[in-house]
Amino acid sequence: MAKPLAGIRVLDFTNAVAGPTATSILGDFGADVIKIEGPDTRHRNPPGAAPLRPGAADEPWNRVIHFNDLNRSKRSLVLDLRRAEGRALFLELAKLSDAVLENFSPRVMANLGLDYPDLCRVRPDIILVSMPAFGKSGPYKNRISYGPGIDAMSGLSHLTGYEDGPPSKPGNFYCDQNAAQLAALSLLAAVRHRRRTGEGQYVECAMIEGELQVVAEALLDAQMNGRVQKRIGNRHPTMAPHGVFAAEKRNEERGDRGDGRQSDSPVAIQAPGGDWIAIAVETDAQFVALCREMGRPELAADARFAGALARHANQAALDAMIGEWTSGQNKHALQRRLQAAGVPAGAVLNVRELLEDEHVQFRDVFQQIDYPDLERPFPHTRVAFKLRGRHGSRIDTPAPRFGGANRAVLGDLLGLKAESFAALQAGGITAELPAEAPGARV
Repeated sequence: MAKPLAGIRVLDFTNAVAGPTATSILGDFGADVIKIEGPDTRHRNPPGAAPLRPGAADEPWNRVIHFNDLNRSKRSLVLDLRRAEGRALFLELAKLSDAVLENFSPRVMANLGLDYPDLCRVRPDIILVSMPAFGKSGPYKNRISYGPGIDAMSGLSHLTGYEDGPPSKPGNFYCDQNAAQLAALSLLAAVRHRRRTGEGQYVECAMIEGELQVVAEALLDAQMNGRVQKRIGNRHPTMAPHGVFAAEKRNEERGDRGDGRQSDSPVAIQAPGGDWIAIAVETDAQFVALCREMGRPELAADARFAGALARHANQAALDAMIGEWTSGQNKHALQRRLQAAGVPAGAVLNVRELLEDEHVQFRDVFQQIDYPDLERPFPHTRVAFKLRGRHGSRIDTPAPRFGGANRAVLGDLLGLKAESFAALQAGGITAELPAEAPGARV
C-alpha cells in the first residue's frame, strides 16, 4: 500500500538538525526526499564513526551516527551549488519537484540564485519552505543561530534550570525538533493549498517564533501581572511534592554537585549510575496515600503539609523526607507501589532502559534498521504517531550513502547521458567520495 505522501518530491537543502529532521518526517511518510549535499558536506575521515561491520567496505563518512539519525528516508545527490553548472542542475530538478526546504541564513538562497522568484521561474507553483532562525525581516533578520542560541533568545533557557543556578539549555535539541515538526506541517499545508487553488507558496518558518509558543504562560504572566517567572527546577508552581528523587544507587556513591560543592539535599544530586523516581502530588488524597506508603501517615495531619498551599510553602522539608525514604529503593518497584496506591509516580529511565522497555518495544517505537556497513542495526525513532491500517509511519530506508542517488537522479530523472555525467564528476560538480577537505555542515 502506498504511503500518504507518495508522489510528492522534496528537495532537501538543509544542514544542522532542524531542517534534516523536517525532511526525514516527510520521507518517512513516503515523499521522495532528495538531499542535496556539497562535495565537502561530509568529512572524509569523521570523528566518532560507528563500528565497521567485518568485511564491509571502510567508508567512515557513511557511518556518522548523527548524520544517519537525521537523514533516514532520503536519497543523496551531490551537487556543488557554488558552481553555475550545479545551480543549473538544481533548477532543472526543481522543475520536477513539488517543494524545496532550506534552513540556511537568509542571504544564502538569494546569493546562490535559488531564491523563491528564481524557483518560480522554472516552476510557478513550487513550494519553498525556509527556516531562518529569526525570520527574513526585522532587526535580527541577518543573525545566524543554532538551536541553543534560539533557546536563549526565546526566554526558554531563562525558565530552564534550578532556582539557585544559571539558565540552562532545555534538553537535547528541543528547539530544532519543535521547528522541524512545524516546518513539515507547513509544507503539507502548502501542498494542500496548491491542490485546491493551483498556487505555489513561500513559507517562512522562523524558528524563534515556533519556540515562543511554548513560553506563552510566562509571557502572559509578564504582560498581565508584571512578573518575570523564575527557574524552579523540577518543582511545580502550585503542586507539592513535585520532583525527582534519588532511588537505588547501584555501585556508585553520591558525590559532588558537579561544581565542586557537596550537596546535602537528597533530591539535588546523585552520582552517575544511580536511579531516580519522579513523584508529583496534585491532591490531598494523593498526599495521604503517599504518607501511608512512606510509613509516615502522621505527616498528612502535620500543619506544615496540611493542604496544597502549606505543602508548597514547606516543600524543602517535605522533599528531604521523601528523598530519605526513596533512597536505596528500586525505582521500578516504587513506581508500581505508588501507582497502585493512586500516587502519580514514574521511574526515570535512561536510554538503555528505553531500548529494553517492554512498552516501548510493544509499540515498536524504535525501528532497528540495518545498514550495510554498520556492526549493529541502527535504532531509529519512529515518527511519533501511527496511521491505523497502514504502515504509513514506518521507516523503510536507512540514511543515504554519500552521492548514492547521483546516477539515478542525474541520469534517470534528468536524462543526462553517461558522458555528461562523467564530465560533471571530472569537474567536481558532483562526486561519489567526499572532498579531502573537512566538511562544513551536516
